[in-house]
Amino acid sequence: MKYPLGFYSFGKNIGIKDTSLDFAVIYSEVRCSAAAVFTRNNFPGAPIYVGRDHIKDGYLQAIVINSKNSNVATGEKGIKDSYQICETLAKSLGITKEDILPSSTGVIGVPLPIEKILTACASAKENLKPGNLDEVAEAIMTTDTKKKISYRTYSHNGNEGVMYGIAKGAGMIEPNMATMLSYILCDFLPESKDLKGILKRVVDQTYNCITIDSDTSTSDTVVLMCSGKLGTIPDQNFESMLKDIATELSKKIARDGEGASKLIELTVKKGRDDLQVTKIGKSILNSPLVKTAIYGGDPNWGRFIMAIGKVFDEPIPYDHLEIQLGGISVKGANNETKSKLAEYLKSNEEIFITVELNTGNFQKTFWSCDFTEGYIQENAYYTT
Repeated sequence: MKYPLGFYSFGKNIGIKDTSLDFAVIYSEVRCSAAAVFTRNNFPGAPIYVGRDHIKDGYLQAIVINSKNSNVATGEKGIKDSYQICETLAKSLGITKEDILPSSTGVIGVPLPIEKILTACASAKENLKPGNLDEVAEAIMTTDTKKKISYRTYSHNGNEGVMYGIAKGAGMIEPNMATMLSYILCDFLPESKDLKGILKRVVDQTYNCITIDSDTSTSDTVVLMCSGKLGTIPDQNFESMLKDIATELSKKIARDGEGASKLIELTVKKGRDDLQVTKIGKSILNSPLVKTAIYGGDPNWGRFIMAIGKVFDEPIPYDHLEIQLGGISVKGANNETKSKLAEYLKSNEEIFITVELNTGNFQKTFWSCDFTEGYIQENAYYTT
């Protein structure tokens, strides 16, 4: 596996909850141009306050992450803890504390085990290894069942650069910038150096198109760090690669939804604009009735009509609607079509849905998963 040049990292267990990896650091040997997008939840975690402060100048050199505790709803003490984590890590790495972005993910409303984290920060430098980002991908997991990694290589002026992304997320996912965290690192820059603008566009087309359970987390964070060690590449190539990685990670998050057995990909076509398409797409994929029907192989196409119709401020004429599942047109389906639809739902782990609104020419794709008994089990007893 290839990693971007000049990045070092590690993941380790420091005993926050159990014996799994729960602490990670990513470090660049040079100061990086950086951009980040954060949750819009009205009760953001303490690390979000600090992250927004530290990213203001557009530079970062390190990221520090703990899992199993989100440092959310912990008051001024939580914010002070996040600043102290950055300060202690900065001393270990010999860098400026403002060039560190903290992240936390896990249970809400429990104070951080700050002494354990500060001890790990103080000894961070000796644990760093070149690349090693797959270890970080494991350390940031909470209810995830698998690591989420995606990378691309790019040849330019005789150099082969790497863009490498990791993510976590399985529940409390409906980003709107759940818990959804993603970190993307690369050794080149776009020619315009407009990381903020590029990242925002990509996030709107990828991470913000995922929903697992309609709950927007208090900790959602996407960070892009570029060392520029290999110079610049055209913006179009940079943004295309970033979108490829973000799309792949988004689908992995949706596929790994808590208790999920199926990935759902919904494309809403021929809509008026992004607002209309997004409202209707999210209404469909946030519907428990739609998601349970897909899980059970129930060909109840009326649930799609319900989910579209409940978007009260975007009325779509019924005659305009076209709905297909796996290429099967389902509106007004007879018994034979329902049998084909049930077979499609039961025999596939990836379900493809197309909805045509016929109100314009705008199109967007969204991802989610089905609802199973496993989701109830995971969330009914999460803290117990």
